[in-house]
Amino acid sequence: MSRERDVTRAFVDLASSLVNGYDVVDLLSNLTADCALLLDVASAGLLLADGRGVLHVMAASSERTRQLELFQVQRSDGPCRDCYLDGAPVSAPDLREEIDRWPLFTPAALEAGFVSVHAVPMRLRDTVLGALGLFGTSAGPLDPDDLSLGQALADVASVALVQDKATTDQRSVNEQLQTALTSRIVLEQAKGVLAQQGLLPMEDAFAALRRYARDHNLRLTAVAEAVVARRLSAGLVLERSGGTSNR
Repeated sequence: MSRERDVTRAFVDLASSLVNGYDVVDLLSNLTADCALLLDVASAGLLLADGRGVLHVMAASSERTRQLELFQVQRSDGPCRDCYLDGAPVSAPDLREEIDRWPLFTPAALEAGFVSVHAVPMRLRDTVLGALGLFGTSAGPLDPDDLSLGQALADVASVALVQDKATTDQRSVNEQLQTALTSRIVLEQAKGVLAQQGLLPMEDAFAALRRYARDHNLRLTAVAEAVVARRLSAGLVLERSGGTSNR
């Protein structure tokens, strides 16, 4: 019953975003966190393509997943990249058997502690927007129900990404995707500022930003922009979020 409540809550949150407006970075970060919570996987990451078809890391449920997704993008090798290019799910129940398929990605994933990976496309009608990667720390296929749930979450998030443009106009879609990618860049910059000032791991810096945004009923991107522009003190964010470090 608890899992059913969590699934319902995840879809309610996504639906509320469509009605009430949302912060795209926060929404997609929640999506990856929900996948890690609800599905039989250890972590999740999301790649989003810009107007030229170049993939970028948009969200991840952990820093090691973000680094691995970034590795895929930089090396042009990996299941999430293939999922985006083919517009179809990709499954690798045991990465130890996939060295020939992904000669660069596979050793990096195994070193990061992941033994299996599954990827589902993010799409709007006939347009593939990106890919959602689901990473496991043990070998084995993903339960079909889990795979279907992951795809459903990705589909709803895809609609949320471009909700203001109900048409299939590619230029309009590209503009919204670029806005989302720009927001992510600002977030990474803000994480770097907090991590440096507070001597924090990047994951803790991200958590501090989210706590401050939620405590003050602000959009995550707005807080990140204020930190980067120095309109908001990094020390204040760390102090108010309980993220100050003495290390």
